[in-house]
Amino acid sequence: MDAARERPGGDARVSVEARSFPDAVSATEADGRVPLIAEVKPTSPTTDGVREDDPVELAREMVAGGATALSVLTEPEHFGGSTESLSRIREAVDVPVLRKDFILREEQLDAVESDLVLLIARFVGDDLPDLVAAARDRGFQPLIEVHTREELTAALAAGADIVGINNRDLGKLEVDLGTFEKLAPEVPDDVLLVAESGVHTTEDVQRMRMREAGADALLVGTAIMDGNVRQNTRRLTTST
Repeated sequence: MDAARERPGGDARVSVEARSFPDAVSATEADGRVPLIAEVKPTSPTTDGVREDDPVELAREMVAGGATALSVLTEPEHFGGSTESLSRIREAVDVPVLRKDFILREEQLDAVESDLVLLIARFVGDDLPDLVAAARDRGFQPLIEVHTREELTAALAAGADIVGINNRDLGKLEVDLGTFEKLAPEVPDDVLLVAESGVHTTEDVQRMRMREAGADALLVGTAIMDGNVRQNTRRLTTST
């Protein structure tokens, strides 16, 4: 995390006119499909190989497959992402775009415009309320990622209205879909709930969507990037 903390921000404070993620989720559900955040992820520590397609073309194929929103990695060292790719993708599509990165300082919010920004409770710690406020001041919609009950409590105390429950333990890199099932019932009804990581099959989609506290949306990377992204996206968004 030291390297992530030292990465620079932008030259000037950004001001974003964000595309509404909650509205996009509602529109997808009204269309009878599963709201899906499809992730443009060239590589990661948990995948093999590198996907070298043009990120913009991948993004367009995901949207054509029915993606409600896109997640774009901007972390360069471990995930092969870039702020340039995010900018190009956001110009090319009309769905909300999430910037996925390790954002630890306020000025790092100014590196690029997006509609949503990921704030990971595990890494942000006590700075979470200030970063949430700073993100909203710029027009971003913060998606606060949690993995434990303590992190969820901190996210709600910081005023989170979009929470992502990550099924992957970022310390051990182990995935357990039961993490979502354990924490989801503790999320208030007025908070938009996203299930992250570990979703590969239509059965996984149904598992995350069922029950009283089911996911409002799913964030999926590897299962979409591994193969034909349009077909993979369509398969998961029609898993009703």
